[in-house]
Amino acid sequence: MTDDNNINTPEEQLPEIAETETSQTYRTYSLQTMFREWYLDYASYSILDRAIPHIEDGFKPVQRRIMHSMKELEDGRFNKVANIVGNTMKYHPHGDSSIYEALVNLGQKDLLISCQGNWGNILTGDDAAAGRYIEARLSKFALEVAFNPKTTQWQPSYDGRNLEPITLPIKFPLLLAQGVEGISVGVSTKILPHNFNELLDASVAYLRNEPFTLYPDFPTGGYVDVSKYAGGKRGSKVRVRAKISQPDNKTLVIEEIPFDTTTNSLIESITKEVDKGRLKIKKIDDNTAANVRIVLNLAPGASPDQTIDALYALTDCEKSLYPNGCVIVDKKPQFLTAEEILKTSTDRTVALLKQELEIDLKESQEKWLWVSLEKIFIEHEIYEQIKPCKTDEDINTTILNGLAPYVKKLLREITLDDILKLRKIPIDRISKYNSDKANDILKAIEDDIAAIRNDLANLTEYAIKYFLHIKEKYGKGKERLTQIRNFENIESTVVAVANEKLYINRQEGFVGTGLKKDEYICDCSDIDDIIAFRANGTYIVSKVNEKVFMGENIIHVAVFKKNDERTIYNAIYSDGKDGIAYVKRFAVTGIIRDKEYDLTQGTKGSFVLYFSANPNGEAEKVKVMLKPRLKLKKISFVYDFSELTIKNKTARGNILSRNPVKRVELVGKGVSTLKAMKIWFDTSIQRLNTEQHGVLLGSFKNDDKILSTYTSGYYRTTGYELTNHFDNDLVFIKKCIPESQLAAVYLDEESGRYMIKRFAVEINDKKNEFLPEQAKLLYVTPYAESVIKIEYEDKKNGVLSAEITIAEFTEIMGIKAKGKKVPYNNIVKIELIEPEIADEVIDDSEDSSEEGAADIEQKLLKNEMDALWNKGDEPTEDDEPIEDGVQTTLF
Repeated sequence: MTDDNNINTPEEQLPEIAETETSQTYRTYSLQTMFREWYLDYASYSILDRAIPHIEDGFKPVQRRIMHSMKELEDGRFNKVANIVGNTMKYHPHGDSSIYEALVNLGQKDLLISCQGNWGNILTGDDAAAGRYIEARLSKFALEVAFNPKTTQWQPSYDGRNLEPITLPIKFPLLLAQGVEGISVGVSTKILPHNFNELLDASVAYLRNEPFTLYPDFPTGGYVDVSKYAGGKRGSKVRVRAKISQPDNKTLVIEEIPFDTTTNSLIESITKEVDKGRLKIKKIDDNTAANVRIVLNLAPGASPDQTIDALYALTDCEKSLYPNGCVIVDKKPQFLTAEEILKTSTDRTVALLKQELEIDLKESQEKWLWVSLEKIFIEHEIYEQIKPCKTDEDINTTILNGLAPYVKKLLREITLDDILKLRKIPIDRISKYNSDKANDILKAIEDDIAAIRNDLANLTEYAIKYFLHIKEKYGKGKERLTQIRNFENIESTVVAVANEKLYINRQEGFVGTGLKKDEYICDCSDIDDIIAFRANGTYIVSKVNEKVFMGENIIHVAVFKKNDERTIYNAIYSDGKDGIAYVKRFAVTGIIRDKEYDLTQGTKGSFVLYFSANPNGEAEKVKVMLKPRLKLKKISFVYDFSELTIKNKTARGNILSRNPVKRVELVGKGVSTLKAMKIWFDTSIQRLNTEQHGVLLGSFKNDDKILSTYTSGYYRTTGYELTNHFDNDLVFIKKCIPESQLAAVYLDEESGRYMIKRFAVEINDKKNEFLPEQAKLLYVTPYAESVIKIEYEDKKNGVLSAEITIAEFTEIMGIKAKGKKVPYNNIVKIELIEPEIADEVIDDSEDSSEEGAADIEQKLLKNEMDALWNKGDEPTEDDEPIEDGVQTTLF
């Protein structure tokens, strides 16, 4: 080994030859040299020739060799995959299994290869059959965009017996369409698949100098959140979700799955959480065939909305993908965005199209030259002049001299090959030569040349027409499968089922799920956090465990909910022994796990005199008893916590008494001092929120409900829990006020008549269907004053119009009633006109009536639903303000 500080050249290090007694020669190598030389060679080979795709055609070497081999075998019929693998082995030196796996992977992408037989299933993860049982051939799309021997550069194969393409002349952004994944020495690549038609549209937009945006599209469908995609830049992220529907309150159905999962792996991840007790699912049925259908039968008492959130938070129903666009450019790995890859591919396609046009132009010119030479040779009977010639040289010279007067306008000089070709014209062709036909052929060739030159002069427009042609010819059936949506962040601790019981040993200060002989606290999940307050005013948050030490003299312990602003802690503490008594109300919204905090000012000897935790901000009354002292006339008084403002957890609080407090007793439970909760609906993610995203539904408290209606012909009344889910065919959503009613306009497809019905809203937890069978919903509105504007055909007077006010036309009837027929025939147009709602100011004070809050903002919701779709605001996290308590003296 050489010293690191004195490294010799490789030539100095390598040869150290030792002769043995048997005259055998051994070569000794430095280990440092082996790593520096051989390992780098291996790494370069692995990166360039194995795992990373080339920017020019989007193929890894094995894929390129498979495509070239299939083109060799192409005769329009299917070939056994085993035969394709065998033929590819003369180009790929790494065995049949790697070729077979790469071929199956290409076939499952359903773009370049037409498959026959059992090729496996990307949805279930089932493997393809053996190569001797399945067949393949190149697709028509591949034959059109992937091959052209005239524009292909070739190199010798690994054994020198054959030629293989360096890259294929792909005229399509194939790398982005198929996606790719690979790992090599020191680098890896993961390019997500994109939509076929959107890629072609983006190429056209790029050529027209128009802006474009690319987002992934996956063959498994589902939903994707691209808010952090950043064009596929290295370090970016996308989140993908399964599509989950809710047929009823006891059943969930997974209809589409996230990319990079299978139904088998998805069910396995769900089963694990069920076994841990975090999900209440009674039975899982996998009914997947051509389409995904996983039926989840919920356990009794399980919330469908909470279960959907838990599936996203705890299982593979939601996954994060991290794009990494590593490709080979100029024989080096580079990291590119999807936009850069598309631009490079489009530029190369334009270059290839130009090259093909130039080749076509040259071939057409050569064809025109030959037809012209043949015409001159025959029409001017130059063939007669060679009869006296005795040698080949005399014949060639005579022909050249005979052509000389007529070839001035030809595109190039006459060559010996041209003369030899003229000499081979058969006498039968000369005798039957038709000059007019030759002129027609020349005219057609000249038209072709003019068209090619025009395309070269307008190359960009020619390339745009090419991309549009590819889209028109092959784009049908390749519509986007993955819906783009914004996802909300779901805390797993919020949605996980309480599958454990929490206990406390107050004497020893331990809390956990394994202390079954000690005091029971509450149910919890095994992924929850717990918060514990101690008598000295300190508190801490830790992870739930079987047994964890939370400190001595615990006065309160509970499950901790992050960002919970509704749970308010009321506390009275003494600042030091016999010090001033302070009172404070505070919430604990964010905290660092296992870090100790203090609700007091940290003075030595401080202790808590009174403490309560209130899940909805209740403010009780307490009796404060002071220690007797000289000249102290009043030794007790009642304090109402509702008089105190809720402050930050770090605030010291207000002075309750400057005299030492003996004890504090509860006098009476209080009511919530928190205002009604304002709820917004974010149409981009179809979820409720309190962060002012989307449309304001109103202020909610106690048993207030939300009313939502759907195009499927039903309505729901639900609570205002932020975990609620709303189906994709949502028509409108609003606060459900007392005596709410709905009016529906629908087409009875059985009779062909238009119907109007009005009915009262019943508050329950069911899907309330209000349409009869074979009916198509046109409009549904909560405003009985709405007007139906109708246009209908009259035989005498043509198209007439009429208006019907719903409240005047029909009375309130039962939800199962069919309604009243619209009294007009031959209706050509029917339109709903809702009443205007005057702007009002929403008063948030406790004395004001909030019944109309939903209606005030509802007037904009119907128009904003489409405009806001997929355009929800990004949530922001504000730092929690730190406020000092205001000092006051009560007496």
